[in-house]
Amino acid sequence: MKPILIPMKKMNFTKVFILILPTMLIACGNPAGNTAQQAKADSTQVEPYRPGLGEFMMGIQVHHAKIWFAGKNQNWPLADFEVGEIKETLEDVKKYCTDRPEIKSLPILYPALDSVNAAIKTKDPTRFKKSFVLLTNSCNNCHQTTHHEFNVIKIPDTPPYTNQEFKAR
Repeated sequence: MKPILIPMKKMNFTKVFILILPTMLIACGNPAGNTAQQAKADSTQVEPYRPGLGEFMMGIQVHHAKIWFAGKNQNWPLADFEVGEIKETLEDVKKYCTDRPEIKSLPILYPALDSVNAAIKTKDPTRFKKSFVLLTNSCNNCHQTTHHEFNVIKIPDTPPYTNQEFKAR
């Protein structure tokens, strides 16, 4: 196949130069000015968002409730998943809230989480309920220790979400 050639008018070199010159001047610019502008932009960069301890604790509270409804309905895979979510969140608390003295009290929760996890593994509803009470009490003990006794956790009455099925399939 042969290329199609379209005839073009001859352009005067001066006209081409006048059209290209402003673009070249803008592209070259003043490097010192750009460096100063870049330095100013770098100094005003915003710190990345870091969740606070309260945001992490709200997440733990949701997972706590979801564990209860999953275990109550013997949906052991979901209950196990939610225990893992709490453990992940506690690791994030240690990573992102290093300036908070409360994180020294987090080990209060681990034996209770292990107890809930063991009950889930054995699929024992009675053992699950007892270990969940232990977990709930451990949360409250941590709040007492860290002077947040006004934040009382309890076994939930209603699911945290109405758009999730807690019964096992």
